[in-house]
Amino acid sequence: MEEELNDIALQPVQETQDVAPVQEIQAPQPVKRYPWYYVKRFDRYIIKHFLGTFFFAILLLFAIVVMFDINEKLDAVLTAPWKATVFQYFMNFLPFVLSQFSPLFTFISVIFFTSRLADRSEIIAMLSNGISFQRLTLPYLFSAAVIALGSYLLAAYIIPPANVERIAYTNKWVKNKEVIYGDNIQLQVKPGVMAYMARYDNTTRSGFRFSLEEFDGNTLKSRLTAETIKYDSVGLWTIRNYTIRSFNGLKENRINGTVMDTLLNIDPRDFLISKNDEQTMTSPELKEYINKQKARGVANIKNFEIEYERRIAMTAAAFILTIIGLSLSSRKVRGGIGLNIGLGLLLSFSYILFMTVTSTFAVSGYTSPRVAMWIPNFVYSIIAAVLYYRASR
Repeated sequence: MEEELNDIALQPVQETQDVAPVQEIQAPQPVKRYPWYYVKRFDRYIIKHFLGTFFFAILLLFAIVVMFDINEKLDAVLTAPWKATVFQYFMNFLPFVLSQFSPLFTFISVIFFTSRLADRSEIIAMLSNGISFQRLTLPYLFSAAVIALGSYLLAAYIIPPANVERIAYTNKWVKNKEVIYGDNIQLQVKPGVMAYMARYDNTTRSGFRFSLEEFDGNTLKSRLTAETIKYDSVGLWTIRNYTIRSFNGLKENRINGTVMDTLLNIDPRDFLISKNDEQTMTSPELKEYINKQKARGVANIKNFEIEYERRIAMTAAAFILTIIGLSLSSRKVRGGIGLNIGLGLLLSFSYILFMTVTSTFAVSGYTSPRVAMWIPNFVYSIIAAVLYYRASR
């Protein structure tokens, strides 16, 4: 028995083949952080739905605006040719509406789309996957940049020529707001040369009791007076029954004439300023017109300066309202989407009202047009910074 036990003890122990090898326990991998410059699927998802919601909201606005505008201008619509109503008025009116209300519908689009994401817990899923709130903001800012650039190009270059047709239609078929005459017109033709007309009638393109005075410092060098002056073409005027008096110290030289054609750096548009004329000029034309009128001493150009500054300020509004909308609607609230949309409408309408109020400050002379147009952006930038800081925590 002992010999059998010794034989068993001396035999080598064979390894069993059915024992699984021991696996090493791996440490948990850190959450992958996406570099800010990568365009991910969620970027395309947000951009697509943001811009899609914006344009869908604009289409709804167009339908509402057309309905109310037809009701308001029903007599003109029934009287004017339908081609003029459709192509001359509405085809030029709808882009104007888009430019005016793009900040409002940018804000509403952000509120509506982001509230749906938060309600479906999609934002929570994105943040849990390692996407920071700052990284989440980038596709929103890209969408806002697309809207801001498009709005500026429309307002600065595309809509002004369209407004010429639109305003011509309203002046002919709705109510004529064109200024066709002026009294006691005085302006600077060039440095040291002043022009004056007692009255100008644009229907006959004629001015009455015209005078043109040339100064050397404070000394009057010459004075032309005429009974009538008529505008012919760009810069060309016909003067009738004129007298030219030239002064050289105590000596005076006098010349009388019947008809004289002369070039004057004056256009009726320089002193016959109608309502909404500023909307018919592109931004470069506005800037040139403002500088020229300031040099001539024309005072009633506040609306032109406000329009020029408003077009620039509106581009910043798209970014500011986007940040506010994202900050307000990125978390679930008990009131649901309706509460966020209601708050968004309140803030967006308050922004537009605020900009309207501050524009009156510029008209009244309390502030410059640039300051007046940027006060709402400054105030709402502070609101946006506070809300964004709280939302990102």
